[in-house]
Amino acid sequence: MLNTLTYGTDTARPPVMIVHGLFGSARNWNVIAKRLSETRRVIAPDMRNHGQSFAADTHSYFDMADDLATVIDAHGGAVDLVGHSMGGKAAMTLALTQPEKVARLLVADIAPVTYGHSQQHFIDAMRAVDLTRVERRADAVEQLAQNVEDKALQSFFTQSLDVKEKRWLYNLDALERDMEKILSFPEIDSAYAGLTLFLSGANSDYVLPEHRNKIRALFSNAKFAKIQDAGHWLHAEQPRAFEASMKAFLDYNA
Repeated sequence: MLNTLTYGTDTARPPVMIVHGLFGSARNWNVIAKRLSETRRVIAPDMRNHGQSFAADTHSYFDMADDLATVIDAHGGAVDLVGHSMGGKAAMTLALTQPEKVARLLVADIAPVTYGHSQQHFIDAMRAVDLTRVERRADAVEQLAQNVEDKALQSFFTQSLDVKEKRWLYNLDALERDMEKILSFPEIDSAYAGLTLFLSGANSDYVLPEHRNKIRALFSNAKFAKIQDAGHWLHAEQPRAFEASMKAFLDYNA
C-alpha cells in the first residue's frame, strides 16, 4: 500500500485525501493538511514511484487510481478527493472508475486531456546531479541550477532527495518510461455525477476554455474557479487563497 501521512481524527464528515503531482510528495502538503485537520481527518499519500512509497514498473492512471482505492478502503467509506496535476488526473480516473469511493472531487490545475509538453528535461537534470558530491541539500540545488533555472523548482525537487542515502526519492526509470501515459489521460466510458470543482491558477494555461466540453462530458456537476496571481503551482504560490477555496468547496452544503 502507498505510504501515507494522516492528520487529525475521524469525524462525521468524510476524510479529505490530498494527492500530489509529478515529482511531489505527501510532505509538500503538510501545512495545508494540518490546517484542514482541525475539522476532519486528512490523508496524504506518496504516489507510487515517489517519496516513501513503493517503486513499480508501471505508472499509468489506472494503476494510480487503484493505489488510491486501496488506501481509501483501508480507512473505510469514501473521501473528499483533492488532486493536483498528475494527482488530479489520478483522482479523476478514480472518480470515473470507482465513483462510490469519491464523495466530492477537487481537481487543481489540470484537465482530462493529453498535454504536449514533457517533463523529461527535469528527469535529465536530476540524473545530471553528482550525488557523490552532495553533503547537504544546498549542494544539490547548486548542481540543479545548471539545468533548472526556476529557484522554486530547485527547492521543490530537492525536497525529495535523501541526502544521507544520496538518492532521489523517485523511480526515475519508471517515470521516464511512462511519461507519455503521465501526459495523457485514459479513455474512460463513464461519467462522475458528484460535485466537482476545477480550480485553476489564473496565470496557468493547463485548463483552457476549449477543455470545458470534455470536462462537462465526464463530470456533469463540474464547477470552475480561478485563483488570481497563481500559475500551475497554485497551492504553493497562493497557499492561503487555495486553502480558502478548498475549504469553501468542501464545506459547500455540508
